[in-house]
Amino acid sequence: MFTVTSTSPSRSDQTEAGEQEEYGLKPMNCPGHCLIFASQRRSYRNLPIRYADFSPLHRNEVSGALSGLTRVRRFHQDDGHIFCRPSQIEEEIKKTLDFVKVVYSTLKLGSFRLALSTRPAEQYIGTVEDWEGAENALKRALDASGQEWTVNEGDGAFYGPKIDIVLKDSDGKEHQTATIQLDFQLPKRFELEYQAPAPEFERRGEVTTDPEKLAELGPVTPVLIHRAVLGSVERLMALLIEHYDGKWPFWLNPRQVMILTVNDSEPVLGLARRVQDILLGRDGPADVSCSPSHLAVDIDSSPRSLPLKVREAKAKGYSVIATVGPKNVSTGTLTADTRGLDADNKHKEMVPEALLEYLEAKIASYQ
Repeated sequence: MFTVTSTSPSRSDQTEAGEQEEYGLKPMNCPGHCLIFASQRRSYRNLPIRYADFSPLHRNEVSGALSGLTRVRRFHQDDGHIFCRPSQIEEEIKKTLDFVKVVYSTLKLGSFRLALSTRPAEQYIGTVEDWEGAENALKRALDASGQEWTVNEGDGAFYGPKIDIVLKDSDGKEHQTATIQLDFQLPKRFELEYQAPAPEFERRGEVTTDPEKLAELGPVTPVLIHRAVLGSVERLMALLIEHYDGKWPFWLNPRQVMILTVNDSEPVLGLARRVQDILLGRDGPADVSCSPSHLAVDIDSSPRSLPLKVREAKAKGYSVIATVGPKNVSTGTLTADTRGLDADNKHKEMVPEALLEYLEAKIASYQ
């Protein structure tokens, strides 16, 4: 962890004179989410409760371990924590595995493998029985997923077993990205609980129809599932950058549309600005700072030759190149080159609204 000390006068009422107080930059979101869960009384009817957090995390990695974007000291994680009943474990893990499958197939990063990491030989917390129960739950969820998986003996976190999703980069090197971790220990340490009938059966994830047992209401400790689908967002970005090598799919491309002007006359410039407003979904100059359509649309109105501007736009990786000239002013149209999206498509003349509809359909289908 990154630690800092404080001798601030504002803390003098809580510390002795000259005493330094130690603080740490947040390395994980789990404790904060446990405190949120503990902030009010919970019932079994409320579970599962799912929290998500993208706030920055800090790990004081040794300098030799740092590597570009794949391992950094300050990073962001699509960090989720699921507080559930013991009987809900397998269903929640299955849903998370399905979520992972959808995300990685959408990103088209290629195949990934699943690995179950089990109890470390030393330095683990909790009982062996807890660990065996957690590992068996993960195994059943993995079997139900229908995907192949392997076992990493002794590679689990100190608080529980986990499922790692491992991707290969363009050089064949493997990176652990998504993770699903089962944790029986942190809820106990934070004294988390929810109220449920037949608590003895509830703790074992069992169901009873005995009216006498069901009449008994008592506290039960929830199970915590840590899940990150993207993992470190910085690491995933590094994998995406290398995988696509500058040839981004349109929905991910930071350079989606370039509008080129044939000349710099005012009518042509005015039409180019109008085309940009329509593609961005803006109503007019008052909306100049927003982009309701969420498209990235740029204009090159420099007084250079059109072939030069086209070559430059292609070199920069724009998916769509739209040209506006004097012939388009009277009709309010543009000439669109969409071969960056469909290789067979040639230049075609269309109104800006038609191009916007076409591009939004591509984004909606993640192309």
